[in-house]
Amino acid sequence: MPDKPGRIERGRHFLQLPGPTPVPERVLRAMQRAGNDFAEPRFAALTRSCLHDLGRVFATEGEVFAFSANGHGAWELALVNFLEPGDTVLVPGTGQFSRSWAEMARRLGFSVIELPADWRRAADVAAVEQALAEDRERRIKAVLAVHTETATGTRSDLVAIRGALDRTAHPALFFADAIASLAVEPFAMDDWGIDVALAASQKGLMLPPGLAFLAVGRKAMAVAERCRYPRRYWDLQFRRGPESYMWWHGTPPVQMIWGLREALDMLLEEGLEQVIARHRRLAEAVRRCVEAWSAPGTLALNAVNPAERANAVTTVLTAAGTYPDRLRRVCRDSLAISLGAGLGELAGKAFRIGHLGDLNAPTVLGALAGIEVAMRVCGIPYGPGGLDAAVAWLAATASPD
Repeated sequence: MPDKPGRIERGRHFLQLPGPTPVPERVLRAMQRAGNDFAEPRFAALTRSCLHDLGRVFATEGEVFAFSANGHGAWELALVNFLEPGDTVLVPGTGQFSRSWAEMARRLGFSVIELPADWRRAADVAAVEQALAEDRERRIKAVLAVHTETATGTRSDLVAIRGALDRTAHPALFFADAIASLAVEPFAMDDWGIDVALAASQKGLMLPPGLAFLAVGRKAMAVAERCRYPRRYWDLQFRRGPESYMWWHGTPPVQMIWGLREALDMLLEEGLEQVIARHRRLAEAVRRCVEAWSAPGTLALNAVNPAERANAVTTVLTAAGTYPDRLRRVCRDSLAISLGAGLGELAGKAFRIGHLGDLNAPTVLGALAGIEVAMRVCGIPYGPGGLDAAVAWLAATASPD
């Protein structure tokens, strides 16, 4: 339905959110099928192949599980399968989503040590190490780290956090939220010593919202097998049964699984290294454009450390009186471009440009051009040459014929 009576849209809508992301035509076609008997061997084999190939994307030899849920569901199932009631978790602050995961843990009855977040920086690894070193009684049972914080546009160093656990010889499990980083950033679960990794379908995996995924290493699975936290739908042990319906705890989302198979095929055909390189290249084009726009001081890249800037989303900080939500409305209602709002401490102070999933250079350039139109409409001062900077970068990094 149109947003306003009588309003007619033509052409493509640019969904430049950090999730949900555009769903490729191939995936949509794969999902456009009648329901099937989910107990038939062919469908069981399809499901098993998806779980196997998700392991390739996570880069793990551990078990992979899929749930009818979103990313918040993945947070909860990670908590209730590996922790006992009253256990303590350590949450390095990164922004809105580390804060929300910590709040969920509190509501589920866990004790939470939440480290402060600098909303322009990634997780403070030194603070993580200090908290682990001070935990002489080993009360902390898990570290909950958000890899890509989509509110701030930062990417935390999971290898460094693993190093903090190792240097302190701390036995806590290491949980990694890869919801916005899987199939976008380098991610190597086993090599990085991650015990539990979680993701969702609507971001780098190029599917509609509705599926959550959990990858579990051997150490964590041993903990899960004896975990007493009350649960049923989220129980991993039930889902390890021999019958395929047990993998979903009931009727599976049939069409979504067909779509997942197609999305995984697309990622593997392109090659995971190439997928990650594509995201890095396109994200840098956005950042170079925003840096040029920032010359008058009205806009700024929120992530101040270039090494911490995420390749999934760019959060653009705006000066007082800029009204980024008005800019977003103009983009959406007049130019068919959806941008993310500022969240948490950045609400009303920023907008977010998502650049992950099914996208290419013309997609990015079209979105940036539309944002520049909207800034003119809104009277937002910006520096010249933003689009030129993006084009120059893309031309310089283009693959030769």
